[in-house]
Formats: sequence, structure tokens, C-alpha cells
Amino acid sequence: MANHKSSVKRIRQEKKRALHNHYYAKTMRNAVRKLRATTNKEEAVALFPKVQKMLDKLAKTNVIHKNKAANLKSSLALHVNKLG
Repeated sequence: MANHKSSVKRIRQEKKRALHNHYYAKTMRNAVRKLRATTNKEEAVALFPKVQKMLDKLAKTNVIHKNKAANLKSSLALHVNKLG
């Protein structure tokens, strides 16, 4: 158990932040999954900017690594462009 009031508070804050990060990371994974499952070009083109924005925001707040966001955006762009 923590011995300082500040460390007890820090533990509380970290739990809350971890829960917050898990929620947004899971939401991002579901959005990426939905976009990859899309076979309609118009739907994919409409959905791609929203997913891209979500990835950029999560990378900015260090929920995911910036290179992971870049790799996901790249692969999703390839997927959207391949759709016919």
C-alpha cells in the first residue's frame, strides 16, 4: 500500500486514465475493423476521414503510438483505394 497521500492520489488518477484510454483504444479498433470490413467504396470514402481523425487524436494524446497511427492510416488508405 502507498505511504504518501500524493501516491494514493496518483494511483487513483492512473486507474481513471487507464480506463479512459482503454475505452478510446477499443473504440478506435472497432472503427478500423468496421472500415476494413466495408466493401462499398462510397461508404469507405465517407468513413475514412472520421477514422483518420480519430487515429490522429489518439496519437496526439499518446493513447496509441504515432507510428502505429501512421501505419494504420496508410494501410486503410490502400484498402479504400483498392475498392472498386
